[in-house]
Amino acid sequence: MTISEVASALDQTLDEARTPLLAISEESAGRRARSESWSKKEILGHLIDSASNNHQRFVRLQLDKLLVMPAYQQNDWVRAQNYGGCRWHDLVEFWIAYNRHLGHILRHMDPNAAEHVWKAPGKEYTLEVLVEEYLSHLRHHLAQVVGASAAA
Repeated sequence: MTISEVASALDQTLDEARTPLLAISEESAGRRARSESWSKKEILGHLIDSASNNHQRFVRLQLDKLLVMPAYQQNDWVRAQNYGGCRWHDLVEFWIAYNRHLGHILRHMDPNAAEHVWKAPGKEYTLEVLVEEYLSHLRHHLAQVVGASAAA
């Protein structure tokens, strides 16, 4: 999938997910299936963190051929930001708006930067691969929240 195709697929995913996400009640969004699992609020918060971290990568990798940035500690980020204490509607709208902006970045991305590399502890990814994996990761977790039909 090209970066432009990923941007279009991201837009479509957001369009399809908005209504089902907003149909989830505040109570249901905050409930954990098991004590050690994330609630729907926390999963969506994790996707906001993913957008935030990848925003940095998507922009910085257009400016530099090599980017060394740490991976992020997802459980610590979710806990530190107390996503479970946020209003569900606010999380949904913020997640959608942030991803709309990422789609804008992708549609205007410098194609010459596609092979630029992000290095994290123990791994390396090209910008092109990061973009593709971002969409896959988003859809995976979205399916956990609303089901496979909205994430396809």
